[in-house]
Amino acid sequence: MMENNWIKVFSTEDVLAAEILKQGLLESDIAAVVMNQRDSSYQTFGMIHILVHPDNFDKAAAYIKENNIV
Repeated sequence: MMENNWIKVFSTEDVLAAEILKQGLLESDIAAVVMNQRDSSYQTFGMIHILVHPDNFDKAAAYIKENNIV
């Protein structure tokens, strides 16, 4: 899969927040993917991770900090 060599830049339990962050990163020319590790039976358990290519990690981390995403 594409994200095998990508690294986690952010984690949340909020699906919507993850998608909004991904879109913001994409709009800033930072390729990002959402990896949903929620249990398929119980959608309330588990984390959702935003992954970026290692080359973009610092840029993505700066974007997250600048936009006060916690």
